[in-house]
Amino acid sequence: MLRKLIAGIHPRLAVVLHDMLMVWIAWTLVSMIRWALAPNPQPVSLFGAEAWLVLGAQGLIFWWTGLYRGLWRFASVPDIWNIARACLFGALAVAVTLFLYNRLVTVPRTVLAVYPLLLAVLLGGPRLLYRYWKDSRIDFGTAGRGARVLVLGAGKAGDALVRDLKREGRYIPVAFLDDNPKLRGSRLHGIPVLGTLDQLRQIARQTAAEMIVIAMPAATKAEMHRAVDLCEASRLPFRTVPRLEDVVAGRSSFNELKEVAIEDLLGREPVHLDWTAIRTRLAGRRVLVTGGGGSIGAELCRQVARLGAESLTVLEQCEFNLYSIGHELQRDFPDLVFNGWLGDCGDAMTTERVFAAAHPEIVFHAAAYKHVPLLQGQIREAVRNNVLATRVMAEAADRYGAGSFVLISTDKAVNPTSVMGACKRVAEIFCQNFAQRSATRFITVRFGNVLDSAGSVVPLFREQIRAGGPLTVTHPEITRYFMTIPEACQLILQAAVLGQGGEIFALDMGEPVRIRDLAEQMIRLAGHTGESGLQIVYTGLRPGEKLFEELFHPQERYSDTGHAKIFLAQPRSMPWNQLAAQLRQCEAAVRDFDEPRLKRLLEQLLPEFASGGAAQDAGNVVALEPRFNKDTA
Repeated sequence: MLRKLIAGIHPRLAVVLHDMLMVWIAWTLVSMIRWALAPNPQPVSLFGAEAWLVLGAQGLIFWWTGLYRGLWRFASVPDIWNIARACLFGALAVAVTLFLYNRLVTVPRTVLAVYPLLLAVLLGGPRLLYRYWKDSRIDFGTAGRGARVLVLGAGKAGDALVRDLKREGRYIPVAFLDDNPKLRGSRLHGIPVLGTLDQLRQIARQTAAEMIVIAMPAATKAEMHRAVDLCEASRLPFRTVPRLEDVVAGRSSFNELKEVAIEDLLGREPVHLDWTAIRTRLAGRRVLVTGGGGSIGAELCRQVARLGAESLTVLEQCEFNLYSIGHELQRDFPDLVFNGWLGDCGDAMTTERVFAAAHPEIVFHAAAYKHVPLLQGQIREAVRNNVLATRVMAEAADRYGAGSFVLISTDKAVNPTSVMGACKRVAEIFCQNFAQRSATRFITVRFGNVLDSAGSVVPLFREQIRAGGPLTVTHPEITRYFMTIPEACQLILQAAVLGQGGEIFALDMGEPVRIRDLAEQMIRLAGHTGESGLQIVYTGLRPGEKLFEELFHPQERYSDTGHAKIFLAQPRSMPWNQLAAQLRQCEAAVRDFDEPRLKRLLEQLLPEFASGGAAQDAGNVVALEPRFNKDTA
């Protein structure tokens, strides 16, 4: 019967009753001791008016300071500070209350000084003891069945991770490893820091560890590579905690253990942006994003919505992509005015209707065909979508008085050897030259590959690994630049703020990555090493493909900007009449489906494209790689 009564008490009510009891004990005990030491002792009333006034005044202060919003299970330093504050203000409230009641005739001043100290101990002690008991207790139902875990990193992430692991009971943390010498021999939640990361194999053996967890969410690429190499050398399974940016963006929860992905190893230093300037430029503005359902376009939409745009219009050719991004934005940003238009941005009538309805102040033109080998045989569609559609959008932005027009370009536009790159370069040239004839600020942002974008190499390798191989790489020495989709979009927004019109901004892509190394690393992360290794097959460079990508043309004379990861390329001007005439010829050739003529026109516009293709074809190589194992890494 008593157990049922206790179970029926609300936890908050139980905490209130506990705290009121502690107030009564503290006041009564201090009063009794003080009067016992007085020359003329006086009896202390246990339940007199004075005690009830003390309980009432102190209870109001507890409520005012929010003492009951915290949970004993997670009591920590901020909670103890709040208790101390509540006790101090409570003593002042008690003094005022009793002064109004009886001018403090029956209350020695010593009681008012000692009472809050004793009360703080009586309130804070049980909370900390309860948390310690919950954190250290053994769940005998699961004892001995959890995997023994060695944690790399004894910082804040490791501390929080171990606390969560001990609470859940599925894993048993046995030791920390950390390169900070000051932490050697210390303990976090009772778990010792036994050594450095270089001692991983030895300590894993000594502690009988069954799994390794990398708790270094802020690690640099080099640090993450080193940790993964040490984990692989130990031959134990290993996991990691999510990156900080994934936790902040809500893509992962902090205590979620996940397999190390290639994105963790290709990660770059955090991007520091002038968010005040970006928010000032975008907040309360009408924004249009073309290709808003694609990898880059969709992320641009999310960030624009997050920055407080007044309205967001998306022009998207793919019905499903438009539905997906629209549904996501309306769910996550219910106050955003969203307009989704299904259509081709190269269709002049569609574009006219969109601009007339939305009157955008800022346009991000992300719509484009980007698959290099596919577009080699589709020159008409490449020119129509990547060149002429850009002209249609740019002219509409000029007619309707848009403040900014941002063209999303690619490093393949530099010294282009592919139809895709050549078309993007012509689009750049048009925007650069049109900027001189328009009040709209035309800005071009150029960058390389983004991780996990549609059609990129990382999803392809994942699919090939799931299928059991082989992994196809075009050439042993082929390299590419990589950055994450959120990072690329953030730098696009920053470049849009920096631009005054006519510029080409190139994003700092870091160090190029050899695709062979990327494939080998993904094979190792998937656990296919040694005899079970997967093949890597070299298929030869595809039509229009380069061994090495470039971010600047030698004649562009790039310079620094106000942002460390954004560079400015000096524009190469071209006579406007000549450019306009050739684009009109391109339009006629597209209408007539005259692809040989389109190729000649591209070569006339871009002499480097005419000379680059033949030289690139000479580099095509076809070779086979023997079965992959760790010795070939």
